[in-house]
Amino acid sequence: MGTISTRVPDDLEGELEAYLEEERLDRSTAVRKLLSEGLEEWRREQALKRLAADEVTFTKAAQLAKMSVWEFAQLAKEHDITWISGDHLEDDLEEL
Repeated sequence: MGTISTRVPDDLEGELEAYLEEERLDRSTAVRKLLSEGLEEWRREQALKRLAADEVTFTKAAQLAKMSVWEFAQLAKEHDITWISGDHLEDDLEEL
């Protein structure tokens, strides 16, 4: 397991302390959890952005987001992103 060390502003550290207390976590566990959740959200945003830009197929976007196609379909729907395009439709059907 790697080690990450960083300095944070006082207000962010105060929020982290409140999070530690509320969630009853030690600092390392809390930071790992928050980092993991942040990266998960980033992966989803990137996948949605690439899908909307027609850079990837729907199936590839779901893989990038590390979600099932059904979960990703719901996420795309919530963000009002249409993924059925003529160029990628056949690729999506082949991947499914």
